[in-house]
Amino acid sequence: MLNEVIATRYVTPLREGGSLPGIVEADDLGTYVMKFTGAGQGRKTLVAEVICGQLGRRLGLRVPELVTMQLDPVIGLGEPDQEVQELLKASGGLNLGMDFLPGSLGFDPLAYEVGSAEAGRIVWFDALVNNVDRSWRNPNMLVWHGDLWLIDHGATMIWHHNWPGAAASAGKAYDASDHVLASFRPDIAAAAADLAPQVTEELLTGIAAEVPDEWLVDEPGFDSSDAVRRAYVAALLPRAATVAERITFAAPAAPRSSGAPGWLTDRRGGEGR
Repeated sequence: MLNEVIATRYVTPLREGGSLPGIVEADDLGTYVMKFTGAGQGRKTLVAEVICGQLGRRLGLRVPELVTMQLDPVIGLGEPDQEVQELLKASGGLNLGMDFLPGSLGFDPLAYEVGSAEAGRIVWFDALVNNVDRSWRNPNMLVWHGDLWLIDHGATMIWHHNWPGAAASAGKAYDASDHVLASFRPDIAAAAADLAPQVTEELLTGIAAEVPDEWLVDEPGFDSSDAVRRAYVAALLPRAATVAERITFAAPAAPRSSGAPGWLTDRRGGEGR
């Protein structure tokens, strides 16, 4: 299960994110990027973060550690920004924290070389969870200590917004033409051969069990939180076996800048000056 910590201080908002996540300190002396139940996207964003983030970690991809965070709304009383204050007041209780990577930089495909094997694993994973938010416009990847880290999986598994159509939606192809790693010749076949067999019912069931009950209760069409968990497993398990065959690239892609904060690397991925 995810470790649970208590938020002790709200540091600053991250305004690049549409849901207004914030940097928060916790009682374990850690610093986290906190995502709030009171944000406009609601609790399903947090569910997606847990399932996809933990699945990525189990498959060997670099995803920052996730924790659940208890938030006392009183923390928001001293915030001068009215929008932040209202968000904190609306998010009392259990929220989600992602380990903050100090000094990390936004991934730019024109500044950092990615091998075809790593690109293939990331594209295959994004296809599995139907991630629509890893384009060159908004890569949602960071470079930290020379390695790629995957963040922000709230816009994945779009089928969980319409459970009656989940089976059909989860079976659709994945258009990777706009994927930020499309230009790095992702080796999808090798990724599928390695990763697909690892996505078992046991693995998915264990990951779904890490989602807190309170983020799953009262889901329309389900009589229990465990029933919702089984629905996630039922959507992801068959997709893992065949999704590699349904990843499409409309045309050979040329790398385009993501507009990430300015930094330089040589084309081997090492930091330059």
